Amino acid sequence: MKLSLSVVMITKNAAATIGRSLESVRGLADEIIVVDDYSTDKTIGIVHQVLQDRKVYKVFKHHEKDLGKQKRYAVGKARGKWILILDSDEIVSAPLKMEIRDSISARRRIQNDKIAGYYIPYHNHFLGRRVKYGGENYSMLRLFRRGTGQISPRLVHEKFELKSKKTGKLKGHLDHYSYRSLWQMYKKFTGYAIRDARQKMAAGEKSSLKKIFLYPPHMFWARFIKSKGYKDGWWRMPLDLGFAYMEFLTYITLAVKNIFSN
Repeated sequence: MKLSLSVVMITKNAAATIGRSLESVRGLADEIIVVDDYSTDKTIGIVHQVLQDRKVYKVFKHHEKDLGKQKRYAVGKARGKWILILDSDEIVSAPLKMEIRDSISARRRIQNDKIAGYYIPYHNHFLGRRVKYGGENYSMLRLFRRGTGQISPRLVHEKFELKSKKTGKLKGHLDHYSYRSLWQMYKKFTGYAIRDARQKMAAGEKSSLKKIFLYPPHMFWARFIKSKGYKDGWWRMPLDLGFAYMEFLTYITLAVKNIFSN
């Protein structure tokens, strides 16, 4: 059976968002691969409930501390000619669904034969409202031909790279609900900071008073002032304070690790 598009997703206690995410690729994906890091909530039950009428979907249990390796493992399970990597808090918009279907269709094959992957614009949401400024307006490489993409091993902020430099950019967007509540957001940032400190430690980086006390306010200034986050409104300030908090916690954690490694 020849598959055109595989959607690949890694999960960990994603019951709050995964249902809408999977529903958004209904009628688009020929195959859905879910790699779950032993969730303790209702994530897997929701996966089976949403996808019960689909013949081609597979769920794997697999644990990796390294997010890059976890996604690499998931991509290795896919059989489609094209792969769309989707996080469990991301939703494929209707325009993007149509555009993906058209971009990888047989009638576009000759025209797009040299394109190895596509960048997709993100619409990020904070507390249910879209944020457009302050570093939240970007595109990421998420759709690529199987065998052409490479995922770097990283504990956090993994990178997608292509062997071919020929890429395109789609106009349709992904809706990203990464910041759903203050508690959820700060919990997420705490986990990111700890993993990032571990990553920096492995790379031989040292913390310092400058990094601990100057980097966090600079992060807030860069997002809210320099990149014009204020244009979204003052209501988004907790988001940028959250990024400053993450920067502070990263270098405090790194400092502790530096001390105990000596």
